[in-house]
Amino acid sequence: MGLRIGHGFDVHAFAEGRRLVLGGVDVPYELGLAGHSDADVVAHAVADAVLGAARAGDIGELFPDTDPAYEGADSLVLLARVCEVAREHGVEPLDVDVTVAAQAPKLAPHRDQMRSNLAGAMGLPVGSVGLKATTTEHLGFVGRKEGIAAWAVVLAQVE
Repeated sequence: MGLRIGHGFDVHAFAEGRRLVLGGVDVPYELGLAGHSDADVVAHAVADAVLGAARAGDIGELFPDTDPAYEGADSLVLLARVCEVAREHGVEPLDVDVTVAAQAPKLAPHRDQMRSNLAGAMGLPVGSVGLKATTTEHLGFVGRKEGIAAWAVVLAQVE
């Protein structure tokens, strides 16, 4: 047995007429994120990190945006399935840390619920999920309030 890390990244543009879902939390904001599923960049980054640790591809391969079955899908459900895939590959996620870059809205009031939601989907204790939110000091697409980005790293045990 050994340890392995996985890294994930996701970005979605803001879009009108959609919910803003981050870490499984409906965050009050005038814009949502564009995407085939619920466009939860936090859950997507974590899912890709888990798949990276399992060396099992990426979420675009597992849940293609060309498949109508995933239209509007709950990304926490997809994350739970990704963790099952990792376990089928002999990889057990142990710990995850996420950074979310959003100029707006403020995410600190939702951090604890996001951590709890991610932990639940992954089958981890809340203490094994870290989540930070930051701005980009008005630089780049995030700073111009055009979208949100998220990065995640996962530590996993390999059988």
